[in-house]
Amino acid sequence: MSSPAPIERHTFAVLTDNEPGVAARIIGLFSGRGYNIESLTVAEVDKAKALSRFTIVTRGTPMVIEQIKAQLARLVPIHRVHDLTTEGPHIERELMLLKVTGKGEKRVEALRIADIFRARAVDSTTESFVFEITGSTEKLDAFVEIMRPLGLAEVSRTGVVAIARGNATI
Repeated sequence: MSSPAPIERHTFAVLTDNEPGVAARIIGLFSGRGYNIESLTVAEVDKAKALSRFTIVTRGTPMVIEQIKAQLARLVPIHRVHDLTTEGPHIERELMLLKVTGKGEKRVEALRIADIFRARAVDSTTESFVFEITGSTEKLDAFVEIMRPLGLAEVSRTGVVAIARGNATI
């Protein structure tokens, strides 16, 4: 008996027309087929040509990943679909705002750890800090877990943005 295909994490860069309904169509493609979106970011990247770039992180077997890529490429307002995971080296980053509440030693420890992680305090009151941190998903996850016992109160994350290294472009 063969073992099941491995579940892999993939990051897609998708260039689309910047028009109403594109995000809904992309999300509908995923939800209609039972695929999960782990992270989704989108922004206009070319005003003159009215183009937006979606960065989508998902997981699936190699067959599912290929289906997602093919189905995305068939959507009408999509110009290009790139699976950054398979096309070579790329850089992924996230931005996170994290609120920690507390007093005394926990407050001092939160500042010390934030410094180690290169997080910036962007707001401070006598009972709380809001830290801004960028980095890989794994780095942000680690920061959350370390801050949890120190009074973690709230987390807001942008989701992954990614770009190919070198002179490869979409």
